[in-house]
Formats: sequence, C-alpha cells, structure tokens
Amino acid sequence: MTGPSERIRVLIADDQPLVRRGVALILNPNPVFDVVAEADNGQQAVELAHQHRPHVVVMDIRMPVLDGVQATERLARELPACRVLALSTFDMDEYVVAALRAGASGFLTKDASPEELVAAVRTVHTGEAAVAPRLLTRLISTYVTATRRPRPPSRVPGAGELTPREVEVWHLLATGLDNAGIASAMDVSASTVKNHITSIFAKLSVRDRAQAVIAAYESGLVEAGSVNSLG
Repeated sequence: MTGPSERIRVLIADDQPLVRRGVALILNPNPVFDVVAEADNGQQAVELAHQHRPHVVVMDIRMPVLDGVQATERLARELPACRVLALSTFDMDEYVVAALRAGASGFLTKDASPEELVAAVRTVHTGEAAVAPRLLTRLISTYVTATRRPRPPSRVPGAGELTPREVEVWHLLATGLDNAGIASAMDVSASTVKNHITSIFAKLSVRDRAQAVIAAYESGLVEAGSVNSLG
C-alpha cells in the first residue's frame, strides 16, 4: 500500500509494443501513477519487478519465453506485495482462470476503456479483486471443474474453521453477489458482510475474492450449473 502522497508504481508486461505504449499513455499522465518499466515477456516482467518493486503489474497472460500465468505465479511467491492485473483479448479465457488461481488480483480485456483500466489498477492496488462479481462467476464456472467426487466444503483446507454464517457468505459470494447483494440476501449490514469475508479469506488462505470463488467451485460448494442463469 502506498502512502498518502506516494504514486502507484506500475510495470507493464505485454509482447505487443502498441499495447504497452497504449497502457503507458493512459496511466502516465495521471499523477496517481508512475510507470516504472515495460517488459515484452514474462521472464523479463519478473526480473524487472524484482528491480523496480512495482505495486501493480499489468500482465498480458499470453506471452513468449514465460507466459503471464507462470510469471504471475512467480511474482505471487517471490514478491507477494506486488499485485497483478491480468490482460486478455477475450473475457471468456481459460488462461484468465489460471492467472487468478496463480495469484492475479483481477483481469481486464484489451478492449476495456481507459477509465476501466485506471479503476482496475487502483482497485488491485488496494488488495481487492478487479473483476465484476458476476463475470468472475461465469468465467470460473466455465473453466473450473470440481473433482468428480466433490469434497464437502469442510474438507477444503481451512474451511472446517468457517462458521455456518461464513459458509453462507462464501456460497453467496461464489454465486456472483457483491457485498451489497450478500447483505441484502442475509438481511445484515454491509460492514458485517465485509467482516465475514475478511475472516473467510484468512481461514481459506486466499488473497482475494477471485481465489475464494475458485476455491468454492473446486470444493463443490457451488456447481457450475447452479449459476448458469446469472447475468
């Protein structure tokens, strides 16, 4: 997290120079951001991240030498304070799920607006997941397959420590509701939901909403068919 006057340091990783330049031209004029480096493959992104210690890496997930998924996995392990915002050409992309599982804090498609890019970088910098909850749910339900014999959620590492209310919040979160929707469904305050979610993340050892949703699908707590009707 930056201090009150510290700019958000950003590293841009994409094998297309035009994309790198475009992202830099959007972020650099904004006094909130400082684009510290650009990389054209995942290996270079990891090396430059160690050198410049960016707060956020805007990471194309399909790159040569080392792809964005592998680079994200390394950054999550080697520089856990660094957040990754994955970039994809398509909104329904199995590589995006792999990147989220590896530790990315969100994703954008390359046709996103400049305003969406700015908002997403700021969001992942705060530690939140930068992806619309229902898009996240559709994406994960498409590409994450539970084991053939889904484990009871209590068998998922850390899930046995969840209270019944926390399991309910986890389930609603995984079906695509945002915090306001969960609060309405449970008839509790938004602050209560936020406290439950913080506890869930800690007990499941997940970094953010995206990883919590993936864990819910992989555990069998939620099945893909149960959310097909979501918008």
